[in-house]
Amino acid sequence: MSDISIISAILVVFVAFLAGLEGILDQFQFHQPIVACTLIGLVTGNLEAGVMLGGSLQMIALGWANIGAAVAPDAALASVAAAIIMIKGGNFTTEGIAVATATAIPLAVAGLFLTMIVRTISVALVHTADAAAKEGNIAAVERAHYFALILQGLRIAVPCSLPYRYPSFCCSRRSWFNARLVERWYGCRWCHGRCRWLRFGYQHDGYS
Repeated sequence: MSDISIISAILVVFVAFLAGLEGILDQFQFHQPIVACTLIGLVTGNLEAGVMLGGSLQMIALGWANIGAAVAPDAALASVAAAIIMIKGGNFTTEGIAVATATAIPLAVAGLFLTMIVRTISVALVHTADAAAKEGNIAAVERAHYFALILQGLRIAVPCSLPYRYPSFCCSRRSWFNARLVERWYGCRWCHGRCRWLRFGYQHDGYS
């Protein structure tokens, strides 16, 4: 198990903030697992483990896409939080990476709830920007735009800062973050099968 220094923790929160922004901007792809986990591993001194975890999550995220009003699971929250849990747990073996990967799945679904809240707030900001545009107040339009972006960044940065409040053993292999408890806690049959696939490495149809 390992603790993260204050400087590393600040850098991790900054990376999480950038990942939240990129979830909307899609400019530099900081929200993609291979990028986010690698950056988390870099700032915490565990680059190899971060790359391995990012690669595992990226293979899953390749199948995630927004289709119309159907929003894909939140890759940014899943990537950053799973990387933090793995690093706090200190298990950088294949087993530790598999546990972090399985933990990322319910986190990705939870991220949908957070983005729903932020996007609902953004509706009010759009009306505020429209009113300011009618008055010719371009500065107010820009403030509404930047405030909405900041909310998207905080949507990832704030939840990802919570694991720092707990000691390292809370994120270890035998904690409630392990994949077996994820399977039981998250009752969806699809997610249950997916977690088993991530843990044991066999292929299945998602419902077995």
